[in-house]
Amino acid sequence: MRTDWEGKLKSKEDFRELLMEIISPLLPYYSEGGAELVLGVTATNYDQKAIRLEAFSRPLWGLVPFWAGGGSSREFEDIYQRGLTAGTDPESKEYWGGFHAFDQRFVEMAAISYGLILAPDKLWEPLSDRAKDNLVKWLSGINQYELPVCNWVLFAVLVNIALKKLGREYDAEKLETYLNGADSFYLGDGWYQDGDSGQKDYYVSFAIHFYSLFYAKVMKEEDPERCRTYIARAELFGKQFIYWFDENGAALPFGRSLTYRFSQVSFFCACLMAGAEPFSAGVMKGLIVRHLCDWMKKPVFDRTDILTIGYGYPNLVMGERYNGPGSPYWALKTFAVLMLPDEHPFWQAEAEPLPALEEQKALIFADMLIRRYPGHVTAFAPGKYSPAGHGQTPSKYAKFAYDTGFSINVAKSAWEVHEAAPDSMLAFYVNGYVYVRRICDEFCVSEQEVVSKWTPCEGITVETTITPNKQGHIRRHVIESSRECTAYDCGFAVEIDVAGEKQSAGETYAQVKNFYSACKVSIISGKGKGEVIVADPNTNLLHPMTRIPAICYQIGKGKNEIVTEVTAECTKKA
Repeated sequence: MRTDWEGKLKSKEDFRELLMEIISPLLPYYSEGGAELVLGVTATNYDQKAIRLEAFSRPLWGLVPFWAGGGSSREFEDIYQRGLTAGTDPESKEYWGGFHAFDQRFVEMAAISYGLILAPDKLWEPLSDRAKDNLVKWLSGINQYELPVCNWVLFAVLVNIALKKLGREYDAEKLETYLNGADSFYLGDGWYQDGDSGQKDYYVSFAIHFYSLFYAKVMKEEDPERCRTYIARAELFGKQFIYWFDENGAALPFGRSLTYRFSQVSFFCACLMAGAEPFSAGVMKGLIVRHLCDWMKKPVFDRTDILTIGYGYPNLVMGERYNGPGSPYWALKTFAVLMLPDEHPFWQAEAEPLPALEEQKALIFADMLIRRYPGHVTAFAPGKYSPAGHGQTPSKYAKFAYDTGFSINVAKSAWEVHEAAPDSMLAFYVNGYVYVRRICDEFCVSEQEVVSKWTPCEGITVETTITPNKQGHIRRHVIESSRECTAYDCGFAVEIDVAGEKQSAGETYAQVKNFYSACKVSIISGKGKGEVIVADPNTNLLHPMTRIPAICYQIGKGKNEIVTEVTAECTKKA
């Protein structure tokens, strides 16, 4: 797998070449009938048939726009024509199976529907009449079962508009119900929440907006008013979402499904697909190119060039229960740009830098305060998310700060501080157990600070105020405790076992640094001492080995007030 794409990702042919580098290694692993793709042995909360279907369907997020934009690959075309036939034939040994409520198969119908709408010459017209009937019957199953109240409702939208476009029977009532349901998630400034979870994460960008923009592209004649609304919302959202990216193309490691990696930028690809213009083609191209180049430099593929579960490297510790061996290929949504015609301005544009952005900006509907620093971006969050977690949820939503350069750590255990690896958290050590912020009780995000009230465990309540500044941020914690204990106020996790590594701690500070990044925490107020936490390996999402500078405070019974300064620097890693 090529890793150096900087300066080499300009033309449509360049993007096609990158796509083929990513998906060609899959070819030996398709089943005889083409309907299953076997990439590993790890399990999920859904069955093995669905795991193999997921791996089959997700490459379509890249192949479909490749075909729709004039690309051709006879080998993949043959596999997917045979696969759609075998997978939907109840008499085939590779039949994908029937359904139940909340079935993973409904998720994978979205990519298939995307293909039936955009590339019917590859995925529909070559099928026999019997295969077409089987495929329609199988897809129609989504209309018979309950779906979660979240971005999933848009899978049913894609299925029904595919059936409609193909001239087959579809459920017009369900289509309208689900469209209205998705509209009910809308908050303002272009932001949605992901259904009844209340979460504002990448599912807003690479799911809700992505599918809405696809709808706007293919349904503008049938439903022009709604399509105009989707375009307008996307343009509002884009002007805020761009704050999630730093000047090097890296995105915030916030929320679930981070194993989908370079889908983080797919929203802007969907804008280009639908004609939404939050920024010029050159600005969006620059962001997309830098983002892809940044990911291609990371060791995210295994030795056979298969995308792995993980983030900056293969890592099952950070995954969710729904991450299967084929899940990471959701990242191919970013190749939506390949459907753009050859004469589209995107292909002629030069990759431009980010536009002028505010140094500090509150994204009120996202419950987030963003601060831009040289070489990296930090988001300050209050810890608001759904209690129905999928894996490592407090680490992904409840830290004080999320940074494009330092990334975040996830916990291996809560028995020891080094196992909890609680970067950007106030971690209480009580009776041999580490407690951190989970879901906050109250919060307020303003242009200047983030305030949250939270309860790490029974008998302790905390009010935390985070105030960003030019060097990093200040944390003020007012703690009411019914017991004596210790609390670690932790900075960012810094990569070690690299050039320039140094760490030190004293009475009032702790610091870890290397040649390209550094974090220091210092006592402003409170009784404590500096300490460097030796985080367990493979807990940080970007770096396999990290250390966390922290202040270990002594917490007494009653009211305690502690104040910590966190300073950080992070430049582009060579």
